[in-house]
Amino acid sequence: MSKPSARGTSARRRRRLTTGGSLWVVALVVVTGLMVLFDRLGVFGRAPKPDFVKYHDRTFRVVRVIDGDDIDVDIPDGKYDTTRVRLLGVDTPEVYHRADPEAPPDHFGPEASEFVRELVTGARVRLELDPSRTRCIHGRLLAYVHLEDDRMLNRLLIEKGYGYADPRFDHPLKDEFAELQRKALRAGQGLWAEAAEDDLPDYYKGRLDLPAVE
Repeated sequence: MSKPSARGTSARRRRRLTTGGSLWVVALVVVTGLMVLFDRLGVFGRAPKPDFVKYHDRTFRVVRVIDGDDIDVDIPDGKYDTTRVRLLGVDTPEVYHRADPEAPPDHFGPEASEFVRELVTGARVRLELDPSRTRCIHGRLLAYVHLEDDRMLNRLLIEKGYGYADPRFDHPLKDEFAELQRKALRAGQGLWAEAAEDDLPDYYKGRLDLPAVE
């Protein structure tokens, strides 16, 4: 019986190595794919909230402006044909008071609403959510709203003095918004030009150094 040649043995060894290497590559791809899938499903931690998956970094058309910090976008939200979005981190003066419909609008409320209405009515906006908190206590979606030119509406409202940096809840841009408000107040932008102590929301009364109004 003849012995296998060295050349044949070497060829078989190369084939085994090649086959084994290919199997390892296939196994690595499969395992990596499964890890990505499991991660998205939350197997390795808490799964993303449904709101984050549904709305985050997606673009929608604004179908209605409610007031300076509430808009409706064209995606169904459960029982409604649209989704009510509450601008995250900014609070604009009220135009309508649910508790007292006969009460007059707050200082600069109509101006804030008109500013937003002119900017976004019928426009497409991109929503950015904070994954740790996607809804307010009234069930509205919380979001940073980016305009078509990528300016952020929340930021604009504070910079130009159409709204307040809301200090009541934490969010990723809370410190930045507070600094923007300080600059707007010092510059007398928008509502700050003639704001009196009684015009401020309760959470700011007695806490801000307002400029003297002549």
